[in-house]
Amino acid sequence: MKRIKGHILTPQGFVAGSIEFTADGRVARIEGSPVDAKKVRESTQPKVLPGFIDLHVHGGGGRDIMEGGDAAARVAELHARHGTTSLLATTMTAPMSDLETAFAGLKSVCAGRQPRASRVLGVHLEGPYINPGKLGAQPNFARPVNMRELKRLADLAPIRLITLAPEVPGNMEVIETLIAAGYRVQIGHTLGSYEDGVEALARGAGGFTHLFNAMTGLHHREPGMVGAALAHATYSELIPDLLHAHPGAIRVALRAIPCLYCVTDSTAAAGMPDGQYRLGRHQVTKCLGGVRLADGTLAGSTLTMDQALRNLVDELGLDLPDASRRVSTHAADHLGAGDRGRLAAGSWADAVVLDRDLHLTDVYVEGVCIELAR
Repeated sequence: MKRIKGHILTPQGFVAGSIEFTADGRVARIEGSPVDAKKVRESTQPKVLPGFIDLHVHGGGGRDIMEGGDAAARVAELHARHGTTSLLATTMTAPMSDLETAFAGLKSVCAGRQPRASRVLGVHLEGPYINPGKLGAQPNFARPVNMRELKRLADLAPIRLITLAPEVPGNMEVIETLIAAGYRVQIGHTLGSYEDGVEALARGAGGFTHLFNAMTGLHHREPGMVGAALAHATYSELIPDLLHAHPGAIRVALRAIPCLYCVTDSTAAAGMPDGQYRLGRHQVTKCLGGVRLADGTLAGSTLTMDQALRNLVDELGLDLPDASRRVSTHAADHLGAGDRGRLAAGSWADAVVLDRDLHLTDVYVEGVCIELAR
């Protein structure tokens, strides 16, 4: 039975003590006495947090999910080395043939965890059911929701999240059908109004895709989709790379949305040097810490979740328990994965061990120690 000592973040707060993992990858027990989070931050003792959960991953380590084949397995290995213990492989807006290629490669990865890799919990279908007028970096193959197409894809690999634009004809009306079928729906890549957002939430949509990006902005007379999120959302993604959203905008969202959670929206360029990479049918360029199309449009990120945690704490001033919830617990709860994103008896033994500067020293995925990036 594996045992780790240090300052361990439980749902009730930090304890100074130890955590034990069972042979089958669960948390057996946590023992220790409560300790103040401020003291933990300055302590040289190891800090043990729930493993990171990323619900929006397009690529990493030079590989793109849309390639199919073994790409998703290699992507999951890269992100595991940065503390992501579970993730959703995220697809691009594309023709059906491209999506089928990607999903065929995802089938085995979703069926069982690969060695040295994050658990791939399923697929986030970011497109194609978006507004062609708000593509962002998505290729222009947008179309309304098609239930027959969805079933063909879901027969290949499990779809857990669907991003859609509710104002696209037919999309609003199908939200309840999607929810009843077991999908979680997010609003994104949208030219919809505040009223469209409120109605979509009322019909069962559960959150927003990369808040602020590729959606109608907030104006005091036209609050837009951002206004709907800030006024009504419980959950929403946000990319905390400090490029996709200004720190001031992030602070607004943190005050407004109780379970705002972080995603990387990472591309094949994550963990790689500057250069040219693939994002679906696009070629993108990594340079100066960002990833862009030829016209300068941001095209995903190079962010990893360990850096997201550091940005939340060091740049935005969150305390460590709050920051941890926003890179793990809230995402797990949004997905309905109550046995992940927290360290408690019976939960999966997904954990990261950090030093005083919040750099990784160890990562455990379902109790198995992962070799880190060096």
